Amino acid sequence: MFYVKNVPNWERALRVVAGVIAAWAGIAVLGGMWGLVLAASAAGIVASGLFGFCPMCALVGRRLDKAKAAKQSGGL
Repeated sequence: MFYVKNVPNWERALRVVAGVIAAWAGIAVLGGMWGLVLAASAAGIVASGLFGFCPMCALVGRRLDKAKAAKQSGGL
């Protein structure tokens, strides 16, 4: 694995849900250029939720507790 998960499971789920809602709002509600900008940003939020890695959190040094990280990754 090339990255270490730095987003807990509850936050991952929240990011996926919020990202899907933001993408829908950007495409269906706003439309136009700003809608596409919002949808593209939402895609990044969904991706960080799916992968469990946030580059900005890594930049500031955020890490999961080692015991929690092992539990979330299935003990590997």
